[in-house]
Amino acid sequence: MEIGNELMGVTEWIPATVPGGVHQDLFRAGLINDPYQDLNSMQCEWVENRWWVYRTRIAIPFLNPEERAELVFKGLDYEAIITLNGIKLGEHAGMYEPAVYDVTEVIRGREFAELQVIFKQAPDEMGQIGKTSETFTQKSRFNYKWDFSTRLVNVGIWDDVWLRILPTSSLGDIALHTDVDEAGTGWIRLAAEIRQPGSRSEVLVTLLNPEGHSVACLVEQMDDGRVHFEIPITSPQLWYPNGYGDQPLYEVNIRLVCDDTVMDERKLYTGIRRLEYSQNEGSPADALPYTFIVNGRRIYIQGANLTPLDHLYGNVCAERYDWIVHLAKHSNLNMLRIWGGGLIEKTYLYELCDRYGILIWQEFIQSSSGIDNVPSQRPEFLKLLERTAVTALKDRRNHVSLAVWSGGNELMSEPNRPSTYADTNLSFLKALVAKHDPHRLFLPTSASGPVQYITREKGVSHDVHGHWKFEGNPDHYSLYGEADHLFHSEFGVDGVSCVKSLRKFLSEPHLKPVSMKDSLVWRHHGEWWDTYDRDKALFGQFESLSQFSDASQWIQAEGLRFILEANRRRQFRNSGSIIWQMNEPWPNASCTNLVDYYMEPKMAYYWTRQSFSRNHFSLDYRKLHYTVGEKLEADVYVHQGLQPAYRSILVEVLDTKGNVHDRNTFRYEAEECSVAKVGQLRFIVPQTDDGLFIVRLREQGEGSAQTNDYFFSTLEQAIYEPALRIEPASLHIETVGDWVGASMPYGMKSTVWTRTFTITNHGQSVALHIRPEERTDQYWMAADASFFSLFPGESRVVNVSCLTRTGELFKHLQESVSTDIRPDIAFRTFGSEQLVISNGAKVKT
Repeated sequence: MEIGNELMGVTEWIPATVPGGVHQDLFRAGLINDPYQDLNSMQCEWVENRWWVYRTRIAIPFLNPEERAELVFKGLDYEAIITLNGIKLGEHAGMYEPAVYDVTEVIRGREFAELQVIFKQAPDEMGQIGKTSETFTQKSRFNYKWDFSTRLVNVGIWDDVWLRILPTSSLGDIALHTDVDEAGTGWIRLAAEIRQPGSRSEVLVTLLNPEGHSVACLVEQMDDGRVHFEIPITSPQLWYPNGYGDQPLYEVNIRLVCDDTVMDERKLYTGIRRLEYSQNEGSPADALPYTFIVNGRRIYIQGANLTPLDHLYGNVCAERYDWIVHLAKHSNLNMLRIWGGGLIEKTYLYELCDRYGILIWQEFIQSSSGIDNVPSQRPEFLKLLERTAVTALKDRRNHVSLAVWSGGNELMSEPNRPSTYADTNLSFLKALVAKHDPHRLFLPTSASGPVQYITREKGVSHDVHGHWKFEGNPDHYSLYGEADHLFHSEFGVDGVSCVKSLRKFLSEPHLKPVSMKDSLVWRHHGEWWDTYDRDKALFGQFESLSQFSDASQWIQAEGLRFILEANRRRQFRNSGSIIWQMNEPWPNASCTNLVDYYMEPKMAYYWTRQSFSRNHFSLDYRKLHYTVGEKLEADVYVHQGLQPAYRSILVEVLDTKGNVHDRNTFRYEAEECSVAKVGQLRFIVPQTDDGLFIVRLREQGEGSAQTNDYFFSTLEQAIYEPALRIEPASLHIETVGDWVGASMPYGMKSTVWTRTFTITNHGQSVALHIRPEERTDQYWMAADASFFSLFPGESRVVNVSCLTRTGELFKHLQESVSTDIRPDIAFRTFGSEQLVISNGAKVKT
């Protein structure tokens, strides 16, 4: 301004990825080190405190005289100044409300235009330790440090940008709702707004069934800028959540026609279903409705909380969304809670959940802050919140997977008392939901009370959170086994990541068992989730990182399984469980996640998959250790799926050599979607060589591989220590056929590779917690069975699926995937550093 010279800047102009973020671009230009490695993120905090400029040259299409042009930024993060050809279009603050500018006169008659976006430094918002009442932005709060993330504040264009050419009249907001009446007729109800309608405007709606055949075609005239359709569908193909039926989607084509010319068109996909809510069985009169009903069938919620897929969320590619939703379906989940401290996610995630049958619990961008949790009443915040909420409501309401809105995460007007509809902030949001999406439930917050945290006190728990740790033996089992809450919308147990992942972000000096009290690096990657002392008390000293990781994951899986089974045994007095958490946005050494940052499923993931299976058996016990000669009594339950059954369960008590010390058979007749106690296991705890004994529940019947193993001890201290001393497993691996490639479901372009393996235990002792591992590290992997145990002479067939690993941040270019390499699968057992490949050969990790 003063001397006419352009400032050269802190960096040179460098290539930018859009959508994306500044950090990844700086890394690719060699200007920062990998912030996910060791303590490096602390050297990157300067990035959020600078102003950044994006600049590009765009080609301009020819504009007819009656056409207009809009420049649309779907996601600017966070506060930006936008210019085009040096003309200031405006300033924008907020991640979720699109910035839209009419640029017709700026670009008309031009072939090119220079677009510039200046991002101011990131706002100094509250992290997890702060005051919710002083929140003033709609920026993702986890960026500022949470228990599963560091402080690494994203800056950049995090969602799509496009130049939109509009005719004189165009389609505006669309509202789509489906229903099923008592006669079984399906209904699609559609409302559309028209911007600048012409004198002879009409809207044409064509409906295609899931097979692509036309089932309806309607035309409506308009004169007030709005049009409404009610489309009946006889014998509709109904949409159900995962585990309860299929997810057929109807295609809805909407065309705006003026004077026989198509001016604008939209294409939406929807499922036909009736969504209702009711109080739980035995629910207090003042309780909110926590039972979800789809097409007249009660749905027991089997969910997980979804955090953003990456700390730098603008760089998340479609394939990572594909795989995380695939993993959700694969683990028998039917709901994801999109947490209020993270994101209102990109549209693609909701489309995937529509296709996979994953219900969505969507929170608005508000969260607790530790010091106070009172919803902000600041006028400038409420204005931003309204804009975010209306944008989200108008877009996400059209997704059949969306099941419920929530005001935010853990909002409390006083300690341990969740905020209610009486709060000004939340009553305001409730009114917005009633206006823009009246068919869906709005909950004031999660948990919604009347007490916040799980408690041993009876009669006061409706929807609760907690806890997030293994509560100890036997306290964990008495707390969760005797709880009476109606809904459990957040809880978890922590566990260390697998060694394969730890090696990717911890340098060699830090690859050893350690308490976070003694390691700044481990503390930086998951300070809240230190399990070292817990695991050492249960297993004794660890000789390797593999032993520590395996032991920690065992207790995470054990603790989580008990909570899930205990909640499920009270179906529909308890109407569901939502695990904290499905994933993590950056690599933690330890966390409460089921799937780590590198998409490696942990032991807890597979035990969750089993606990949520449609036909399942569970054991109700109250501790992990017993004295020799003590009588052990535990109830046996069956959790039945969509079909009634008359079967029998074989319950055996075995030692680690496979010797049977007790055997019982329980026959049962179960109705569909039911839970029933089928008997009580009673036996005298045996003396075993190493102090361990296993109770195995197994469905009887030819070809049945369904088992559920519970591990107990007669030791007083380090009760699971003998598991580290079991003689090395002698596994024999046979491959069945070659790798077979197939497209991902629903037309996704990615190829999934599958192969079958047969694993046999040729040893003299149990092979504990057998799981496959992909060795090339060029694929994500999931299996239909993992972390299972085989006694001597037993075999199991395992099907493995792999998808090309892509989109991970801060990988060097030379690490790109070779399309010629197929997955390479080996198998590992508990505590071992040896991988077993085909025909029993062993290799060192």
